[in-house]
Formats: sequence, C-alpha cells, structure tokens
Amino acid sequence: MQQPIQLYYWPTPNGWKISIALEEMGLPYELNLIDINKGDQFEPDFLKIAPNNRMPAITDPNGPDGAPISLFESGAILQYLARKIGRFYGDTERARLVVDQWLMWQMGGVGPMAGQAHHFLKYAPKMDPPQDLPYAKDRYRAEVARLYGVLDRQLAENTYVAGEDYTIVDMAIWPWASLWEGQQQTLEDKPHLARWLDLVSSRPGVIVGHALALELRGGQQSKAAQDLLYKR
Repeated sequence: MQQPIQLYYWPTPNGWKISIALEEMGLPYELNLIDINKGDQFEPDFLKIAPNNRMPAITDPNGPDGAPISLFESGAILQYLARKIGRFYGDTERARLVVDQWLMWQMGGVGPMAGQAHHFLKYAPKMDPPQDLPYAKDRYRAEVARLYGVLDRQLAENTYVAGEDYTIVDMAIWPWASLWEGQQQTLEDKPHLARWLDLVSSRPGVIVGHALALELRGGQQSKAAQDLLYKR
C-alpha cells in the first residue's frame, strides 16, 4: 500500500496550490499544519524540509526510485506531482513548455505581486503602528491589474490557461486570482478571467482542497504574528 504524502500547509494561496493538486490527482496525503502566525515555519524540523522557512512543502515516502524525497517551493512541488502521476502537465513536449512558461509567470508575477497587493492594501494599514502607504498600494494594485489583463487575453483564446486542458498552471493561478476582490481588482473588463474563475471554482478537487483547514484563515493578526510574518 502506498504511504501517504506528508503535506506541510497553512490555508494561504500558496498552500492551496498543493492541497488542490493532491485532491485533483487523487494522491493520499496527511496534513501537517504549519501555523505561520505562531512561527512554526522557523522550527528546526520544518527547516530541514523547507530551508527558506516557507510553506507549502511535502515529503513523499514514495519518491523517485522508491526513495523518500522532500520538496519546497509550490511550483517545484506541482511539477513533481504532475510528473509522478503523468497528468495535468500536457501530453507533448510542446504542451509541457506552455505549462512551464505560464507556471513561471505565476511564480514570478501573479504570486509575488498579488501578495504585495494584499499586504499593502489589507495588512499594512492595520499594523502597529499603521503603515498606510499610497505609493505602494497604487503600485501593486496597478501591477496586479496588468497581470490579470494578460491572463484575460490568454483565456480569450483558451478554455484553460495553457490550452484546452486543465493543468497545474490553473491550480497555481486560481488560488491567487480567486482573491481578486481583496486585491481591489475588477472583472468587469475581464470577462474571460471571470469565466475561468467560475469554471475552476466548480471543480470538486478545488472545492475540497480550498476548504482544507479554511476555518483557521483570517482574523486580526496580533503584534507578535506581524513581527513573525513581516519583520523576521
């Protein structure tokens, strides 16, 4: 019997990428909560798996050649899992290259920029002392809007981001794009993005993966949590 993958997770967009992927792929897994508000990401045992002190991470007892493997970085984990099961990564080398380029686009663009938008629009003004910075808010709001415009144009010609098939790229982008309202974006001028969000949101694997420990998300951050997340 295949041993379950160990998932190190907290309910954030990056965490959802992997919980959604595991559900979509039907891979057995066990949940290990990494409470980033309490500093679990800095514990020595976790740092052995994820030296950059960020979740998600996984340990797969059934890694390449049957030997265990641990991985951090959500994009690398998605690529590994898709190769492991032979699905959600394109059927040809050309298709895989399309997946790779849009995955890199998410990792280098949507994730960091949307994350900064969330921080400066939602969290920084509530810090102690407040950090309400109009320049930062305008900069990241505008860059996220630009990126979603790129995505909308891609989706005007494709059912899913990398083509007609659902892939790990959709799993990577949806967690961030689904939070468009908190990033102070609009979908009125992005009908193809709106269609895609509805389409992906209805998938059973997305519903279950997104709901994993969702009750732990949100709430007012303590001063100690702010120091852990933003100053360490």
